[in-house]
Amino acid sequence: MADRLTGMDVFVRAIRLGGISAAARDLHMSPAMAAKHLDALEARLGTTLVQRSTRRLSLTEAGTDYFEKAERILMEIGEAEAGASSRSITAQGLLRVSAPATFGVLHLASLIPAFSARHPEVTIELGFNDRYVDLLEERWDVAVRIGRLANSALVARKLVAMRVVLCAAPSYLARRGTPTRLADLGDHDCLGHTNASLAGTTSWAFGKDGTIKVPISGSMCSDNGEALVRAAIAGQGLVYGPRFIAAEALRAGQLSELELDEPPMMLGAAYAITHPTRRPAAKTRAWIDFLAEALPALGTDW
Repeated sequence: MADRLTGMDVFVRAIRLGGISAAARDLHMSPAMAAKHLDALEARLGTTLVQRSTRRLSLTEAGTDYFEKAERILMEIGEAEAGASSRSITAQGLLRVSAPATFGVLHLASLIPAFSARHPEVTIELGFNDRYVDLLEERWDVAVRIGRLANSALVARKLVAMRVVLCAAPSYLARRGTPTRLADLGDHDCLGHTNASLAGTTSWAFGKDGTIKVPISGSMCSDNGEALVRAAIAGQGLVYGPRFIAAEALRAGQLSELELDEPPMMLGAAYAITHPTRRPAAKTRAWIDFLAEALPALGTDW
């Protein structure tokens, strides 16, 4: 295919510039090589495109028809390459971003105006989903993932550190007492997350590596971390999960952070994930650079 396009290019330039030698100079190849490409093109088509003399080239009837089509094809290829090149340099077009639901609603959505002010030619589609999406299959440009990443061929950039917190409302603690040991959790109403294996509905994991499993039970559970925090603020029970969900309530005094005889598990960080087989477009690189700048400033107490 490359030789076919080269032969087409030699032919069109030779007609435009008035000779094979001129086309060769324009394409930075020898006249002999240019002539070879033109000969190969005619042999492949099974027809003569130009009548050649020492002074000039003249198109045959077949050559006239082919010249118009070839010129249009080369022009469209040039426009396509220019468009792709500009998109690799200039941030523009639709950017599809997948993120965990609670983190996306609480923190990513509020960052969009600042990003749009910097990159007005980018349109953002935010998709909120707590499962791990397939970037290629589902056509996402980038995904934000939280936690400790498993070994993967995906390309990851760390955005901001994350940690886990155990907390409760002052009203709940006044009513039920303040736990100080892991063993105390059995006497408390623990609000479990139905989709979190390390902070679920039957056990919570403590210790930096999450190896200490503590049985828990509670009067409420949910698949949404923000819902659990809201219930905890209202005095429903203890909540255990990513600090970014509870940070605002902790700052406002609506929740109190609790320390037990073992530390909470290490959550890891938030990462921007892209696929290694695709060179990220300018819009994707701009978004990741923006998050790497904005999230640490936003999440100083995460």
